[in-house]
Formats: sequence, structure tokens, C-alpha cells
Amino acid sequence: MQFEHIKTEFMGENGEILVVTLNRPEVMNAMNTKLLQEMVTLFREQSHNTSLRCVVLTGAGGKAFSAGGDLKERNGMSDEDWRKQHQLIEEKTRLVQNMPVPVIAAVEGYAFAGGCELALMADFIIASETAKFALKEVVRGILPGAAGPQNLARAIGVRRAKELIYTGREIDAHLAYEWGMVNRVVPQGKALEVALEIARQIVDSAPIAVRMAKTCLNHGETADFHTAYALEISAYNVLVSTEDRLEGVAAFNEKRKPQWKNR
Repeated sequence: MQFEHIKTEFMGENGEILVVTLNRPEVMNAMNTKLLQEMVTLFREQSHNTSLRCVVLTGAGGKAFSAGGDLKERNGMSDEDWRKQHQLIEEKTRLVQNMPVPVIAAVEGYAFAGGCELALMADFIIASETAKFALKEVVRGILPGAAGPQNLARAIGVRRAKELIYTGREIDAHLAYEWGMVNRVVPQGKALEVALEIARQIVDSAPIAVRMAKTCLNHGETADFHTAYALEISAYNVLVSTEDRLEGVAAFNEKRKPQWKNR
């Protein structure tokens, strides 16, 4: 499927890795209504792709992952149109959050407002040393959306999140790493490369086990310990009966790379 404002590329022997590039570099990949619609269409479609094992999100041009919502488009929007667009943003957010396979954000340059929120919704972030993060909505008279406050507080702690959200303060990649917001800081221009290296490692893991692990971690984060542990045990017992569990043990004993069947 061809899109106007995002680029897609499948990588790997069987297209197991999908690279999604926000492609409006002339406006620092600001997200307008059309781009949001395309993201919803893509993620809705790919959530049913049983060959897919990992998604990598990045931005075109190197200057920004995304500067957030397109404020030029929003200038003059009616309240009704603004709310309709934000419903689209929330739908996109839920689709990224509920993607059954891991999603990695590869961030070069600015990840502000909606761009920061999109990166935070990924399973984790690989940041170039040029990366800068901020939730700037309060300085424009609105509140960060797309689960930005919730994800930021869970990543760096509620007190640090309050400071960043109340002030719109920018932080660089190294402080974001120190605070636990990003997993790795890499040299300029290397965020996508490193994210793809990790994606290939994910592809080498058993696909059902990875999906189960994501489910347990995502839901366990907001559940009490005993509920989360019960979910883990249920997932574990499902995996015991899979062909991939048998293949994983056999491959270890035969000293070879496992051939996953995804069943």
C-alpha cells in the first residue's frame, strides 16, 4: 500500500521487520490529519500480519523524529475538528500500544509533544546523541495526549515527569538515558541502524514467546503482583504446548539455530 506521508519497508528473509518512517522532513515530520490516518490504516492492517515480528519507527531527514502535531494545520480548526483529529490520535496510540509484536522507536533529533508521545508508546527507544525530548503542550494551552503523561511517569518517575510536563522543558538523549526514558544512546545517524540490529535479534527469538512476553509486561505493569504473576503462568502454560517450544529445546541439544514455525 502506498502512502503520502509515511514510508514503509519490509526487511528480513520473509519481511519480518517493518520500518515505518514519518516522511514530512520539510516540517520536521509534524503529524497532520493525513499522516495520522495513514498510521491508523497501516497499524490496523499490520496487526494481523502473522509474518511480522518487529516494527521500527523513525523519522525522515535526520533533524527530527517528529516535532508533534502540525500546528499550522491546527491553526483555525474548530473545536469539533480538533476533537475529531484527537480521536484519530488516540486511535493511532491504541493501535501502536496493542501491536502484538515489539515496536522500537529510533529517534534522531527532535521528539517533541506528539512525537515524544509516539516514541514513548513504543516498547523502547534507541536515541541518537542528537535526540531531544519534550512534552510542550502546556505552553500551547493544552495537555499532552496519546498517553504521554502516563508513559513518561512510568519511564522516569512521576516527580520528574511533573517537572517536564509543567514546564515543557527539553532534555537531551544522555539525560533521557540517565532517567530511564531511552534504552541506548548511539552516535548521530546510527539510531535506525542499532534499532534494526535489535530487531534482528528479536526475529531470532521464538515469535509466540515474544508476543506473550509483551502481553505479560504491558498488562503486568498496571496490575498487582499476584494478578500479573497469574498472567505469566497462564502464558507460560500456553507456550508449553507449542511446536516452537519443542523446536527450541531440540535446537539447543542439536547445537543448531532453531527453525521457528510460529505455532
